[in-house]
Amino acid sequence: MSTPARPAPGSVAWFDLTVADAPGIRDFYAAVVGWRSEEFDMGDHADFNMLIPESGAAVAGVCHAVGDNAGLPAQWLAYVVVTDLDVSMARCTERGGSVVAGPKGEGNGRYCVIRDPAGAVLALMEVGAE
Repeated sequence: MSTPARPAPGSVAWFDLTVADAPGIRDFYAAVVGWRSEEFDMGDHADFNMLIPESGAAVAGVCHAVGDNAGLPAQWLAYVVVTDLDVSMARCTERGGSVVAGPKGEGNGRYCVIRDPAGAVLALMEVGAE
């Protein structure tokens, strides 16, 4: 069995949508684009991985706006792979942006959410060694 390729720095590796009514929005996208869903255990609740129907590949997440996610905007958030999250966060603030959330995670990777000088948000993801 082959090991899945690690996403390359600069590539978009994931999309999340964080909303108050995650089950309702999950059902909306299932009806509109045909995604299936599976629950993803978050400890005190379950978010949802959205899957391509034919392959079962997870392509996006629909998340509850609770806990650490409570302050995230209700919009599709792209996760872009970076080589060194700490360096990217420093460069963000040096160039007039801000870190909105994080860094969070460990082990398989860490991420943060930044806001650029124009006000747009983007997640940065450092993929772990495992």
